[in-house]
Order: sequence, then C-alpha cells, then structure tokens
Amino acid sequence: MSSQSRASAHIQDLGAYVTASPSSFHAVHEAARRLNEAGFTALDELQPWDGAGAGKFYMVRDGALIAWVTPEAAGPTTGFNILGAHTDSPSFKLKPKPTTGKFGWLQAGVEVYGGPLLNSWLDRELQLAGRLVMRDGTQHLTATGPLLRFPQLAIHLDRAVNEGLALDKQQHMNPVYGQGDPAGEDLLGLLADRVAGADVDAAQIGGYDVVIADTQAPAVFGAKGEFFASGRLDNLSATHAGLTALIDHANAAPPAGGPIAVLAAFDHEEIGSASRSGASGPVLEDVLVRISDGLGASASQRRQAFAASFCVSADAGHAVHPNYAERHDPANRPVLNGGPLLKINANQRYATDAAGAALWARLCTDAGIPYQEFVSNNVMPCGSTIGPLTATRLGIRTVDVGVPLLSMHSARELCGVEDPHRLATVTALFFRTPS
Repeated sequence: MSSQSRASAHIQDLGAYVTASPSSFHAVHEAARRLNEAGFTALDELQPWDGAGAGKFYMVRDGALIAWVTPEAAGPTTGFNILGAHTDSPSFKLKPKPTTGKFGWLQAGVEVYGGPLLNSWLDRELQLAGRLVMRDGTQHLTATGPLLRFPQLAIHLDRAVNEGLALDKQQHMNPVYGQGDPAGEDLLGLLADRVAGADVDAAQIGGYDVVIADTQAPAVFGAKGEFFASGRLDNLSATHAGLTALIDHANAAPPAGGPIAVLAAFDHEEIGSASRSGASGPVLEDVLVRISDGLGASASQRRQAFAASFCVSADAGHAVHPNYAERHDPANRPVLNGGPLLKINANQRYATDAAGAALWARLCTDAGIPYQEFVSNNVMPCGSTIGPLTATRLGIRTVDVGVPLLSMHSARELCGVEDPHRLATVTALFFRTPS
C-alpha cells in the first residue's frame, strides 16, 4: 500500500473513531473495543495484577485509558516509552436540573467546559453524550444523536452583529431541544431512553457526566482532497494515533529487549487535568508502579526505569492562518500536511528541551517523516499540555508534539489528511526504540 493510500485509510479510520467518540467516556469505550479485538487483556484496578508480566494489557479509569505492551525480556529497570494524549474536548456540560426553557421552548441547562470557540457552536445540530451513573453504581453510556441547537439571533434583530459578536455564556448559550412546558418534561428521561441495549429508569439516575457534541460527519475536502474537517480533533487525533500505533506495535512482534510501550489517554486536559483521571492525578503513576511491581522492581529499580523512560506528549497545535499571519511567529509558521509539530516554549508551557527535540528529530528521520517546529509569537502566550504535568509529576523526560490544526477549539476543526498518519507512524517507531 502506498503512503498516500495508508494516509487515506488512516484518516477514514480517524473519522470513524471520532464519530464513535462524542464524549471522553465513549472515546475510552471505543478504544477498549479496538484493543479487545487486537487481543489485549483488560485489567481491573480492584484486582491483583500479579500475572501481568509480558503481554498486552489495558485499564480504564472513568474517561481515561492506559494501555501497554510489555516485551518478553522486560525486567525491573526496563524503561517506558509513553505516548500521552487526552480524550476530552472543549464543549458544554449538562448542569443539575437541566430541563429549562421559556416562551414554549424546551432548553438544556449547560455549563461551559474548557475554552470552546463559542460562535462556532451556533446553528449546528448537536447531541448530548456521556455516562449515566445509577444509584446502585452501574453505569451506562448514552448518546442522543441530533437533538439540540444554539440558535443565533437574526441579523434583522442585531444589525451590528457583523461588526462584533458578543456571546454571554449564561444568557446566550442555552440550546433549544424541543417545544413544550419545562415543568412537564424530563431531559434525563430522554437520555435514559437513548441508552442502547438497556432499559434504564431515569428515576434511578444518581449522577451524570454528559456533554454536547457536534453531529456533522467528518469530511475530506479541498482541491486535491488534502483537508480533513471534524469535531474533537483536539485531541482525538492524537489519541487515535497512539491507539493505532500501539496496536500495530503489538501486532509486529515487539523486540524482546525493547521498552514497555504505553498509551496514556487522560481525561480533563481542557480544564486543567486536576482529577483522578487527569494528567495531574495519579492514574499513570499508579499503572506504571503496578507494572514495575509485576516485574519484581524495588523502589530504587523503579526509579531507574523512570529515568530510562521517555514521554511523547501529543496534543494538537496551531498551523499558520493565512488571514491572521501576524498572530504567528514570523520565522516558524507550520502548514497543514507539512508534518507533525515539535512544540517549543521557553517558559516550559511545553516540556520540550534539547534532548527531546533531538530524539524527535531522530525518530522522524528514521521514519522518513517530515516535521515542523512550532513556537508562539511573543505577544501571544501559548496554552499548555499534559507534557509539563507528566514531567513534573514523574520526572520522566518529555517532548511535546502534535498535529497542526486550524480552528482549534471550534466545534469543527481542520487538519491535513497526511499529518495524523505521520504522527501514528512516528509513534509506532517510538514504541520500539530505546530512548
């Protein structure tokens, strides 16, 4: 298969993964389904992992998933090569008492999650998706399909709208989902009805983590079919790249003396990662410690293993915008389909240092993949990623990379069709290469 054909197949599969993943919980569920098909073994945190030596495994904690492949010759000081990504995306989260409305409209009460580009969510057919947790502790995934819309005010009622649109997060970002009297409706009942394969009693719902997601199908377009548009590319593009690379790595008979390859897909990156399933929490360390314990490591040997480890923090980055070139660094202007980004920040908002840059350059060269450097304009402070968090928490060397996007944090983002496959290709080589 040619490189172009592989990139095309990868982008179609990315589209399928994004479509199946309207929430972080769905993203983990779909990843687990694919890992099961590839012969990975699911491990339960509540059970001993004594038998989890060489092999391929994964565990799930809420909206996060850690998967790994341990080679036959792994020992107490074997290092971990980790691809870190995240499963959540900027959106809106359902509030308590979510059934609202007035003037005959039914509306959903939602809270802004992360930093979505608000205007991009207007006048789209949207869905609610996430998990319902019953009073007895059982959990169900739910996804409504097209249900809601943030209707924009007509230009006839706001003649100055094209000179500046100001959206109040409380007043204006209340989506409509039907007509009727809110007092006689129950949005939770609708969510319970949309659970596939189960009869769920809405009265028994004890809690829920439900977000809004765009329902428009991903699409390849452009003069030469060079562009790919989809929701949630930040950061399902990297989660999918790591997932496909880990499965390919497992299928390709990992070298017996190689590193332990790990995919760490965290939740809650868009709101700071401070949760039990986020990168600031203990989930990755918990898993790495248990893997080391299974290999007979002492505390000192575990620290040796961490010192021999490397983390590639993969999160989307910015391509140069043709209409706003002045917002970018004048000497570093990445383009779509120019290769994945090496993300650099002097203030360690990205964790890349010279050693990480050298490793990334070597991996890309060996894989025959081009890459681009990204650094912010000095008056445009950059965001951050899970990279500095992982480096700080575990002391593991870390480099920040990612797929270049336009319209980051929009309801529908844009990347090149070549770059996600290139990221997966380099990641597969990284999983096999002692750092």
